[in-house]
Amino acid sequence: MDLRDYLRILRRSWILITAATLIGLLGGAAASMLVKPTYTSQTQLFVSIQNAGTVQELQQGNTFSQARVQSYVKTVTTPVVLQPVIDALGLPQTPDQLAKQVKASTDLNTVLINISVDDDSPVRAAAVAQAVADSLIKAVDTLEKPRTGGTSPIGLSVITPAAAPSTPSAPNTRLNLMAGLLSGLAAGLAVSVLRTALDNRIRGEADLRHITDTPILGGIAFDQDASRRPLLTQSGHQSPRAESFRQLRTNLQFANVSGSAKSVLVTSSLPGEGKSTTATNLAIALAQAGQTVCLIDADLRRPMVNEYLGLDRSAGLTTALVGQAHVNDLLQSWGEDNLYVLTSGVIPPNPSELLGSTEMQNLVDSLESTFDTVIIDAPPLLPVTDAAVLSQHVSGVVLVVGSQKLKVQDLAKSLSALEMVSADLLGIVLNRLPVKGPDAYAYSYYGSSDDGALATRDKKHSRRFTSSNQHYANKDVATHYGHADMRPAATFRAEARD
Repeated sequence: MDLRDYLRILRRSWILITAATLIGLLGGAAASMLVKPTYTSQTQLFVSIQNAGTVQELQQGNTFSQARVQSYVKTVTTPVVLQPVIDALGLPQTPDQLAKQVKASTDLNTVLINISVDDDSPVRAAAVAQAVADSLIKAVDTLEKPRTGGTSPIGLSVITPAAAPSTPSAPNTRLNLMAGLLSGLAAGLAVSVLRTALDNRIRGEADLRHITDTPILGGIAFDQDASRRPLLTQSGHQSPRAESFRQLRTNLQFANVSGSAKSVLVTSSLPGEGKSTTATNLAIALAQAGQTVCLIDADLRRPMVNEYLGLDRSAGLTTALVGQAHVNDLLQSWGEDNLYVLTSGVIPPNPSELLGSTEMQNLVDSLESTFDTVIIDAPPLLPVTDAAVLSQHVSGVVLVVGSQKLKVQDLAKSLSALEMVSADLLGIVLNRLPVKGPDAYAYSYYGSSDDGALATRDKKHSRRFTSSNQHYANKDVATHYGHADMRPAATFRAEARD
């Protein structure tokens, strides 16, 4: 992973990282509050030679004292020193237990001995420290006394008496907070990197690019109201969702700049990725741009187009394929634009055979010769073979990928399935993308004051990338099919005004 991948991980997991950091900080604070305060009292002793000789003798004595100091430091935590302290203060401890509270040290090349005592009582800590210093003085005097009698040549003196501390030495609240903060941050980063490494779901364009270089035709922003209001016409004209489908329409025209792909199959890898809403809204967007569009619901297992558009599906595609009615009697007009819908019809027991039949090929060819664009909503690729079979009858395929739903291996299988049947994959549509964040698909959309300019721009794009022989007059369409409902858009607008 490069630096951009790590930055993307930070942006994706900033909530997790922040939460882990706060938990670590709270843990440090809790440790500081729960740990019983400990007080440390210190005292310092000076080691000297008991003589008053020449300068040379003093230097020799000083060297001798430094050599002996390390031994005195080790003596501090022995029973010889600590047992008298326990007896004098009446402590309910053994020398070994008390030794854990006592520390002794010396600075290099000095004759100073530092003694510190930790205790949960500041007064007791000071009393023990002073008692240990006094006991050490007596012990050294006894140990260093000549066997022949006389006084000890070594003398220890207290130069810093022990005093009761006013503040506890532990816990160190600042240190605990800093340690908790850093440990929480490190844990959050580690979990984020691990989760990203183990996460095999496609969350955005960056994840998609690790699998395929197929062009991305557009990204559909996630909208919580899409389940209740799935249609483009039900969203605000300048909403991110509406702009997403207009961008998809324009990019599809770029991908089909030659105009050879008149029939477009819209499918996905698995159910629930939003292929039906994408196909329906793409057809609406193309019709709004001035094209004559036919939308076919070829999902003969779970048809949804009729529910989105409020149409009757009792007679439709399957009716035409089995020869019970001509397609001109089955097309239903929708809206004020030139959009005509062929619903699924009755769900058959053999969808794959019907969709792969010669009748289906002839039906698509017939609709291609009349409409500017034919949009076909097909079943998902992995559960059934319908979409792969149907891709042989169309000019191009658009694959819808559900962000944060589809796994990497499932997309790879879908791409392989399309490649196996030599389908012409025009591009991929990323659906359910977040509006903000590292996986958002950026759009530039206009305010309400630019509605007219936007409509003009979209119509220019449509005319620019659609060859002139694709346009047919609405009157010619109605004449070809003999369908009473296939009226020019102007008629619909006039009736709407009336």
